[in-house]
Amino acid sequence: MAESEDRSQKTEQPTEKKIRDTIEKGNLPVSREAPVLASFLAISAFFALQARESGTRLVATLRTTFDNPLQWRLETSQDAVHVLQMLSIEAATFVLPATAFLCLGGILASVLQNPPQINVERIQPKYSNISLASGVSRIFGPRGLTEFVKAVFKFLMIGAVVGTLLVSNAGTMIKTMLADPVQVPELVLDLAMTLLSGVSIATIVLVAADIAMSRFHWKRDLMMSKQDIKDENKQSEGDPMVKQRQRQVARERSKRRMMAQVPSATLVIANPTHYAIALRYVREEGGAPTVVAKGTDLVALKIRELAEEKEIPVIEDKLLARSMYDHVEIDQMIPPEFFKAVAEIIYYLHTREGSKVSVAVA
Repeated sequence: MAESEDRSQKTEQPTEKKIRDTIEKGNLPVSREAPVLASFLAISAFFALQARESGTRLVATLRTTFDNPLQWRLETSQDAVHVLQMLSIEAATFVLPATAFLCLGGILASVLQNPPQINVERIQPKYSNISLASGVSRIFGPRGLTEFVKAVFKFLMIGAVVGTLLVSNAGTMIKTMLADPVQVPELVLDLAMTLLSGVSIATIVLVAADIAMSRFHWKRDLMMSKQDIKDENKQSEGDPMVKQRQRQVARERSKRRMMAQVPSATLVIANPTHYAIALRYVREEGGAPTVVAKGTDLVALKIRELAEEKEIPVIEDKLLARSMYDHVEIDQMIPPEFFKAVAEIIYYLHTREGSKVSVAVA
């Protein structure tokens, strides 16, 4: 009941992050019937391309062996081992190509469904894999019922195809029993090719339906609720409270660094308590006056207090201070539109006897 209620709340399409994280964990839609079809096709390809030649060579070897048994010495165990080795090599030339075709078919069935990837999490042992309750839920749950229906359908469909082909080829099989033994392998091979072709065609329908169903279930399991999307956005963007605290800490650090630069200023322009801009101008350093600190209200009062402690001249110019505050940046030179006004102040301070600026720019 809780599962159905939870699924009813998942009405939103999965986000790109949810899909990406799911793929990275190795959870991909996979059809279990595709490898079966690949096996049938691989065996069919082997029979069509390799089995006739390999089978003919194997039959010839066996016929030579059993027609002339006296040609083999079997007096010692080494002689018996030699005969077995020869027969094993001939059998391997028939079996190994078939195994290679099957392996290639299985790999292609997996690669064509999803790109290969290495995921350690998928092979880690989990308690749910050996849990009796989890096993029962898998067997008797919706997925277990789906697998049972597919198995029954596959059994009936393949059984019908094989039965139809056997009935239609009954005459051929009777002829095979009465034919020359040399011709039996060829007749059996043709019959096997016919059966495999029919089964493969029937299995294609099942595989197509299974691929579509597996992707449908995979996409359905990724559906999200509105709360899931909110939680994901919060996780991606960060907790607003934490981000606000981080911004506050950054502002405090920036203010401390700015206040540490106030003693290097050569003049402060104030308004008189609401705005304060600390400038540094030393002729030998070149360039226009540079803003080392600025602030309003309490910060402005703190800048003035530090300036007075260091005997830095403080010039009260309400209009200039307020206008400059909106157009200047810390650690940057003042804009050209303020050159004339600031130059007049510097000239005034330069002519004042005993000011720190007059000493600095002398």
